[in-house]
Formats: sequence, structure tokens, C-alpha cells
Amino acid sequence: MSTDQTTDRRVWLGNLATGLAGISLAKLTSQCAETKAYGKTDFLPRAKRVLQIFCPGGASHIDLWDYKPELERRDGQYLPEGAFLSFMGKNGPLMKSPWKFRQRGESGSWVSELLPHVGSHIDDMAFIHSMTSKSNTHGPGCQFMNTGFTADGFPANGAWTSYALGSENNNLPSYIAITDVRGEPPSGAANWGSGFLPAEHQGISLNADRPIRNLASPAGISPKAEQAARQFLNLLNQQHRKNNPGNSQLQARIAAYQLAARMQLSAPEAGNLAQETRATHNMYGTLDSNRFKAAYARNCLLARRFLERGVRFVTVYCASRASGVDGLMNWDAHKKLKADYERHCPIFDQPTAALLTDLKRSGLLSETLVLWTSEFGRMPTRQEGTAGRDHNPDGFTTWMMGAGVKGGVHYGATDPLGRRSVENIATVYDFYATVLNLLGLDFQQLGYYHNGIERRLTDVHGHVIRELLS
Repeated sequence: MSTDQTTDRRVWLGNLATGLAGISLAKLTSQCAETKAYGKTDFLPRAKRVLQIFCPGGASHIDLWDYKPELERRDGQYLPEGAFLSFMGKNGPLMKSPWKFRQRGESGSWVSELLPHVGSHIDDMAFIHSMTSKSNTHGPGCQFMNTGFTADGFPANGAWTSYALGSENNNLPSYIAITDVRGEPPSGAANWGSGFLPAEHQGISLNADRPIRNLASPAGISPKAEQAARQFLNLLNQQHRKNNPGNSQLQARIAAYQLAARMQLSAPEAGNLAQETRATHNMYGTLDSNRFKAAYARNCLLARRFLERGVRFVTVYCASRASGVDGLMNWDAHKKLKADYERHCPIFDQPTAALLTDLKRSGLLSETLVLWTSEFGRMPTRQEGTAGRDHNPDGFTTWMMGAGVKGGVHYGATDPLGRRSVENIATVYDFYATVLNLLGLDFQQLGYYHNGIERRLTDVHGHVIRELLS
């Protein structure tokens, strides 16, 4: 046997012995020339991870968070023709909220009686009452709130965070999207895609009732046979990587498959809600007779378990796609606002409040930035011939709480009827400039060169809303 053949054989055996377990995701990704080094912040971060709670369908700010006494006084009045732009139909008269608002906490912040549990956290929340969107349509609106663009093909907020900071746990995804048991939100996977970023940064979609798919080995494959196949695959991957050092898509695909292999052991444990106490399940409402509330509660509990295990970005969806225009499956209350929200709010309220309480008592909240978002708000008028509200992208509410956030703050305002943002008008770009700042990232420096353009989550806009920072 020649010296070269002996050397090749020794290299092959050495690589084979290394096995899959010896390859870390961090080492893999550091070889990809087009990605920045993970964990390199621009300044001291206030938050290590992000929890986003998204209510698709355009949750009504003036029925949840933005109290409007003037709307109560003028209930039933018609405005001059053309005063308000309608999106889905003609405007009827002004319609006050069917629910009372009351002041909560030491801050005395107003919140709807629909949210008795979430309202108990009001002093920890920093509200943006002057948010605006570029779209009045659900799919593009959801994408805009999650990616900064209304079109397909752009990375989501969690993908950018994963790209910038990597994962705290190499055995779990850095970005997870927990979908509602009723279905995916408008535009589906475009809300958690990696766009032009390496594929390893896309969100993994799952929920408590539908674990990560394709983790189990096929029937008839023994552990020994599977391990041998992995070792051989690892050898081929190493050779591919050596022969194609500049191919980021190949690097990302290899990393994704290797992460999937490691997840076979770690993900089932993370998703095992049976490890939680009965008291915890009762606090969240996982055994509630309302099956949608119980399912959302399990998703909230699952989110906490992923966060405490080092998942960098977790989005929990409360509701799904629109079902016609009746608000049955999401917050899109065009026809029957009262019936729709008295169905949705009990699903949302207790589990969400329990998640916030759990994060706070465990100490996770001091390192976790919590975001509440929806794609737009609702009109202060009723739609003609209905008891519901139309879309309103010109003024609505979002909020933050947790790491680095000043609680009890109210930034910006809509007009006295809640129609348009008129004070400290905020954009999605400002929102994510602030989020990135709390993660220790300069939003103007976090970019990725694609098709001749240096792309950013905030596009070419944005400023940090420092009034929200503690």
C-alpha cells in the first residue's frame, strides 16, 4: 500500500471516529464567510433573548389598550363623508367600546375589562400608542410587522436575531415560532422565514399539540444503523465543506441537518409539559374546558420552557388565519366585535398573564424582552350595517416589557377618537431599532449584502425610542 493510500485511510478512519456529536454548530457557522461572528454585540446588551406574542387579525387598540373617552361621548354620531378612509366597506357611525376601561396598577394605566389577568402586569409594560403600518391587508401587514417588508422573501425578526447572536443552546433551534392550534397566521411561514439569510436562521414551526416534525427515526432503523449512517454522512459533509468553502447554502443545510440530529434528544425533553407541576398547569389554564384556551395555554408554557433552555427568539401566536370576515379564527372583527372579542380574550388573557408571571418569578424576565404585536388596529367607527370594526393601519398599539424596558410608560398617542397617530408617530422600523438596541445591537450596523443592496431589518429607516428604555 502506498504512503498516500495509507494516509487517506487514516484520515478517513479519523474522521469517521469523530462522529456527529463532535461537530458544534458554532464551529460550522464560523466557517461561513457571509455570516458575522455569533454573539458579537455592538454594546452591552440589556436582553439576552426575545419573546414575541402576536395576535393576528388586527387586534383592536381602542377596545384593549387605548382608552378614548371622546369616542364614548360621540357614540352613534356620523362623521362628515370622506373623513375616514374605509378599507373593507363603508363606514357607519362612531362606535364606543362595548367594554369598560379601568385604571390598573401604580401607574394608573387604562386597560379594558376584557383583560383582568394581563392587566395585573400593566406597571411593567411600556406602550407605544402611535404605531403605524404600511399595509391594511392581513398577510402583508403580518409580514411587515415581523420582517419590516410587506413583500415575501425577507428575513423575520427572529432570523435577524439568530444571525446576529446565534444560539445559547446548540441542541435547540435559536428561533422558534409556536403556532396556534387553530392554524398558521396570515402569510404562514413567511412570518418566520430566513429570507436571504442562511437557512439555519429560519424559525422552526411547532406547537404543544404538534411537536417538531420528522425527529423520530423511521421504523426498522436500529440505533446502531442510524449512528453508522450519521458517521458516514458526516464524512461526506466534511468533504463537501472542504471542496466548497464559500457555499453558504451548503454550510447552512449541513448545520440544519446536524441540529436536527441533536434535537432528537433535546427537543422531546423541552416539550414534555408533564414535567410541570399541577399548580403550574392550573395557573396557565392548560386543562381548561375551552380547548382553544387550553391549547394556547400549553403553547405559552412551552414558550417558557424553550426560553429557559436558551432559545434566542420565541414567537407565540394567539389565533390564526382569517375565516371569511367574521373574526371566528382571529382578531379580525368586521361584523360582531363584541361576540368575537368575548371569545378571543378569555383564550388570550389568563395564559398570557401566567407566562409573564412565570418569567418574572423565575428571574427570566430580567434577561428576556417581551413584545406584544398585531399587524394593525381597528377603526373607531362600525362598518356600515354591522357591529364590527374595519382595519386601521394609521394608528394602533404595541407594547414591550422585561429586560431594559421602563414599565408604566405610554409613548405616542392617537387622536381623541383613536383613528390616527398624531403624537410621536412610530413605525415598525423604530420598534425594531429599539428591540435590537436592547439586544446590544446597532440597528444601522446589522446588515446583509444581498442582490447589490445592504439589507437591514429596519430597511433605511428607524430610530431607537429611548423613552421606553430603563
